[in-house]
Amino acid sequence: MKKLIIASTSTVHGSGYLDYLLDELSLFFQSTDTVLFIPYARPSGLSHDAYTEIVQKAFTKIDKKIVGIHQFKAPKKALLEAKGIFVGGGNSFVLLNQLYTNDILDTLKSVINSGTPYLGTSAGSNICGKTMGTSNDMPIVHPPSFEALGIIPFNINPHYLDPIPNSKHMGETRATRIKEFHFFNPQSVVGLREGSFLEVSANRITLKGPLPARIFEKNKAPYELESGADLSSLR
Repeated sequence: MKKLIIASTSTVHGSGYLDYLLDELSLFFQSTDTVLFIPYARPSGLSHDAYTEIVQKAFTKIDKKIVGIHQFKAPKKALLEAKGIFVGGGNSFVLLNQLYTNDILDTLKSVINSGTPYLGTSAGSNICGKTMGTSNDMPIVHPPSFEALGIIPFNINPHYLDPIPNSKHMGETRATRIKEFHFFNPQSVVGLREGSFLEVSANRITLKGPLPARIFEKNKAPYELESGADLSSLR
């Protein structure tokens, strides 16, 4: 049975790394003392070791040990033996490229579908959707494909920001970019605001957190779904 938390962000304003999710994660990872961390997204170019240390400090608060996948000579074996997995934020294209380079994208998808608890934040949430097409990140590397895990049947836009009324900014809004995406792609997009996350249990997808999500479907006007909404039928 699939078990995922797909979160917009690792850090909300005014709190420490993962602090807003720790109570949830204590229950989510209750069946294991050790979580396998995938640091490939490398926020701000952090080394894998430095990123893993940041995550360990957070998980120490709920008495969990973090082990970085980069420490294993056989990353596929590490995934197959993991009792819990966390993929952190950073650059989604760097993350996806590394998963392809290490030939573990399909293995990751398989263990998630088999029931290994999976936490993703930001880039780690992006890869749960069908493609990287709605990432906010710059494609600073070129993965072999933009196809991602496809664990959920739509795309994610983490850190979703609403247009600011009377803003003098002349660039495109997130909503405009997603409209451009829908000119070429059919799948829906969930704009996840900071502090919001999707809880996946088997085939049920539920919006959680304090804020509504902005839903974009091709050839439809965008609309809001409140926390607690069921997104299982969204495509």
